[in-house]
Amino acid sequence: MNLHSKLLLSYLGVIGLALLVLAVSTAFIAPAAFSGHVQNMRARGMFAPRYEDADRFPMLNAIVQGLDVEIEGNFREAVNRALLLAGLAATLAAALVSWIISRRIVRPLRELSRASQHIAEGHYQERLTVSGGDELAELTHSFNQMAAALADTEAMRQQLIGDVTHELKTPLASIKGYMEGLQDGVIPPGPETYQLVYREADRLQRLVHDLQELSRAEATQLALDVRPCDANELATSAVAWIRPQFDDGQIDLSVRLLAEPLTVAADFDRARQVLLNLLGNALQYTPVGGRVILTLSRAEGAGQGRSGDALQFAVADTGRGLAADDLTRVFQRFYRVDKSRARASGGSGIGLTIARHIVEAHGGRIWAESDGPGQGSTFTFTLPLTDPPHPA
Repeated sequence: MNLHSKLLLSYLGVIGLALLVLAVSTAFIAPAAFSGHVQNMRARGMFAPRYEDADRFPMLNAIVQGLDVEIEGNFREAVNRALLLAGLAATLAAALVSWIISRRIVRPLRELSRASQHIAEGHYQERLTVSGGDELAELTHSFNQMAAALADTEAMRQQLIGDVTHELKTPLASIKGYMEGLQDGVIPPGPETYQLVYREADRLQRLVHDLQELSRAEATQLALDVRPCDANELATSAVAWIRPQFDDGQIDLSVRLLAEPLTVAADFDRARQVLLNLLGNALQYTPVGGRVILTLSRAEGAGQGRSGDALQFAVADTGRGLAADDLTRVFQRFYRVDKSRARASGGSGIGLTIARHIVEAHGGRIWAESDGPGQGSTFTFTLPLTDPPHPA
């Protein structure tokens, strides 16, 4: 049974129940009430003559009683006829109202069903027109939001396939070219050639590792060993590890530590991974003679709905800077500022995405700031501070 029929039956059921209650009331309550009114009217001389001695006028008294019976019978018949006509009218009205209301309810639901079938078939651009402000309109609006989210997910999936294909194609093409050169004798075998092949294979291995990290991060399956960590030690460890690369690139790297020792609740290795990623990006996009500064400071609010104080790590550079559109998209997977996707201008475009997931897994947040292209940029993230010790 479809929804239209159920609505019609529900309306008819309500009408039938009302008629049943009215019929029972008429059969048992109305006659008694009517007889009471007749007796009251007769007692006041408004309905029939009063006779002091009913035995002296038996025939007239019988006539009056017969009139009472006839009037009561006519009353019952009139009421029953009125109930019958009212029942027919109510049934027709219920059918009409049910048809109108159920049409307004069922039609949007049928459109929702049709649209959901189209989306299930892969047509993610299907949308419905929202009309009114009732619950059905809210349902339609929610459906459109779901369809838009599915369309965005599908677009990201297709982009991911294209990006992964591109990232895999480049080192595979290089390895294949070297091997064909070796087979044809165009490239002489030797340590240098083997090193080139090894380097491309290593790129593939790093990409696969990054993809695995990204998959775990997006599935919120990152294994974190959160412990109290000294913030200054975390910063100096990352700076010491990457400083030789800055020296080779002739880029000044400095760090501004905290004046007072503070500890953050973090996985030391994962937090250092975020710092190394941000410092590595700054190194990649800062020209020779430029400067990169890592600053630690205290900030209110750990982000992600967590209350309490937080520690802020900011990596500022004097590099190429970011456009406004880049600021909103730089943490998307495989997104790189250099649209040519040249390997020399950046990595695979996964590092910042992984860094964002790591920071958010700690209960912090990460963002980028820049005054525009050529004005440098600042990448900042927060980690929650551990609770200060209570005084004894």
